[in-house]
Amino acid sequence: MARLPRLTLAGQPHHVIQRGNNRQPIFVDSADREMLLGLLGENAVRLGIALHAYVLMDNHYHLLATPDSADGLPLWMQAVGRRYVRYFNDRHGRTGTLWEGRYKSTLIQSDRYLLTCMAYIDLNPVRAGIAAEARDYPWSSHAHYAGLRHDRLVTPHPLYWSLGNTPFAREAAYAELVRGGVASADQAALTDATLHGWAVGDSDFIDALQKNTPRRVLRARPGRPPSQRD
Repeated sequence: MARLPRLTLAGQPHHVIQRGNNRQPIFVDSADREMLLGLLGENAVRLGIALHAYVLMDNHYHLLATPDSADGLPLWMQAVGRRYVRYFNDRHGRTGTLWEGRYKSTLIQSDRYLLTCMAYIDLNPVRAGIAAEARDYPWSSHAHYAGLRHDRLVTPHPLYWSLGNTPFAREAAYAELVRGGVASADQAALTDATLHGWAVGDSDFIDALQKNTPRRVLRARPGRPPSQRD
């Protein structure tokens, strides 16, 4: 079966996952992580990408970003991926692919899932058992939103600004949201949609999306099409 083209629309937030080939590490040390972050930031500016959140794990990374053009996201991932592989292979004396095929992505409904997706990203190190709390992990955007440091890579989504009228109120509200965790149903929905390329949102959001793209935005229902049923 031919694979579907990626679902990418301008002005909509997308959750992206890029994994190492065979789950191998894509970072050896902090210099590698700094390089990837630098490439993400440099190319985000060039291609009109607002990077809202990120986390760099050992063998994969997550991004939450809004492109201002339909081709901005794939061009961004292509530019970053190629440059990083050349750097990584040269620095560590290796050859061949680094990535596990194409990156995975999903388009999410902002008012329903954006803050949830940010918390999902922040909590990756906690779920992996390498940090007790999101604030303890240095390679994510959580510290920016929790008021622990300024991260020039990050462009907050308007929904973050709605969390409070002052920086302190927003930071406290966001930190509390992350401490509250992500519901298992939301976590499963975000993971499944991202890995399979479907959109995440309510029926009105999905219907509006489908009117703007010929590409199917949800998994087809099981069974034969209505015209072929008995």
